[in-house]
Amino acid sequence: MEATLTAITNLEFGKMVQAASQRLNGQAEFINSLNVFPVPDGDTGTNISLAFASGAKYEREVTTPSVSDQAEALAKGLLMGARGNSGVITSQIFRGFSKSVQGKTTLSASDLAEAFAASAQTAYKAVMKPTEGTILTVIREAAKAGRDAASNTDDVIVVMDTIYAAAKTALASTPDLLPVLKQVGVVDSGGQGLVFILQAFDEVLSGKVAQDEIETPDDAQMDEMINAEHHRSVQGELDPKDIKYGYCTEIMVRLGGGQQVDRQFDYDEFYQYLANLGDSLLVINDDEIVKVHVHTEHPGDVLSWGQHYGDLIKVKVDNMRHQQEEIMAQDADETPTSPMTDMIEAVAPETAVISISAGDGVAKLFKSLGVTRVINGGQTMNPSTEDIANAINESGAKRAIVLPNNGNIFMAADQAAQVADIPTVIVHSKSISQGMTALLAYNPDEDLSANQQGMEDNLATVKSGQVTHAIRDTTLDGIDIKNGEFMGIVDGNIKVTDPDILTAATKMVQAMLDEDSEIVTIIYGQDASETDAEALETAVMNIDGDLEVEIHEGDQPVYPFLVSVE
Repeated sequence: MEATLTAITNLEFGKMVQAASQRLNGQAEFINSLNVFPVPDGDTGTNISLAFASGAKYEREVTTPSVSDQAEALAKGLLMGARGNSGVITSQIFRGFSKSVQGKTTLSASDLAEAFAASAQTAYKAVMKPTEGTILTVIREAAKAGRDAASNTDDVIVVMDTIYAAAKTALASTPDLLPVLKQVGVVDSGGQGLVFILQAFDEVLSGKVAQDEIETPDDAQMDEMINAEHHRSVQGELDPKDIKYGYCTEIMVRLGGGQQVDRQFDYDEFYQYLANLGDSLLVINDDEIVKVHVHTEHPGDVLSWGQHYGDLIKVKVDNMRHQQEEIMAQDADETPTSPMTDMIEAVAPETAVISISAGDGVAKLFKSLGVTRVINGGQTMNPSTEDIANAINESGAKRAIVLPNNGNIFMAADQAAQVADIPTVIVHSKSISQGMTALLAYNPDEDLSANQQGMEDNLATVKSGQVTHAIRDTTLDGIDIKNGEFMGIVDGNIKVTDPDILTAATKMVQAMLDEDSEIVTIIYGQDASETDAEALETAVMNIDGDLEVEIHEGDQPVYPFLVSVE
């Protein structure tokens, strides 16, 4: 006789979340391989895995026996850890789930089905122009099947089985709905990530995954996975003595417990006191728990403040000056490889102009154009909502402008602007070239709205080219691409391929030029040299001797050449 289950308790839900995080972590590279473009920076799997790891960490810290609290924590963690469009959409799926189950201690079959229905609605609303054949199709079809099943049974296992089966079917149909997927011969990568989540949920409820098979990492392991280099934001040439607030302090308070409680919790009062102690403040709470992260000079005051409201069930204090000394000693000459801010500014500007890019040389170029802070990331690692929000909040400025320089970062940047402590706008630059061109329209004397408009208007004045190598054989837009060949990508479309990098780059530039072209800018990366760039300059001048060519060292990974034509 098959097992039945009429309610999901906090125990089952916690196992479902942790199993899904484990599954995504193990399948991240497979999901990455489904990237439509055969480029070496496919990161959908990495993005969803890291986002869900953040959500799983938040969920594990819930101490109440309530699925509602767990779902709320999962949604919050996903929001803060979301990176890339796929990670953000996944966070919106579980935001809808959380709102649907609000106030519920356990979930019935009907509750589960309605939660996924709300997930689909929230996810669709989060995307300005929803595209079928993506993760959106998968969650919609899965939710519809779940509702149908719940009308005929009160067994949550049957409903979850149905949801998972429908998701698999919907995933298999994505190439029929999105022609580019069929052309390349893959299913939607974001949809595949969601299917892995639903598969883990289903296997936990049906007993196919035993509790002892779910490897729940401890806090130290999870912290390393999600924010392994959080405090490298102060790395580089910054003297540890210049760090204003030297102790990263985290506490978790069980409200109402303990012998020193003398205050009723009021969020605004609690937050304001801590805001006066330092920066990088994050306060998350529910009815029973409040979690704090703050950079301060007085960690003892943070602990004492928490004890006014309850007992401390978690305390963590890191000396960031000491960490910086170790980083400088071990890795003084390396460019930071984590998607975090590059350094704390000595004098906070009125307006922080924040750019996201990879490569020390590219960062220097952006700073020469007026950028005040650089988040290291982009093509090879999309920064999370929390990374971007922290960069904004730590800037010390009164307002902020963010240049994502990558379309896959738009949604995380938009969410960061919503949760940031200061007014923030996003200039939706899709490439390094667009970001640099946008900066030419920046006027520090203008307000945010005027600057956003002027900078966005400038985006269309430049053509962006990238050269990288293919990681598999495929055919895309009528172009046969061979593994290992070099590809020239113009404004997001593969235009040329060739076994020789210089030939591919030259063909790409030729495809970018028109009668109005005047300036060609070549930024060479880690896999190219100045000599290579000069050879490309010569080839460009042979095409049109009237062009002005500029060469810069960018140090960017993955793309040996970034080229702009204006």
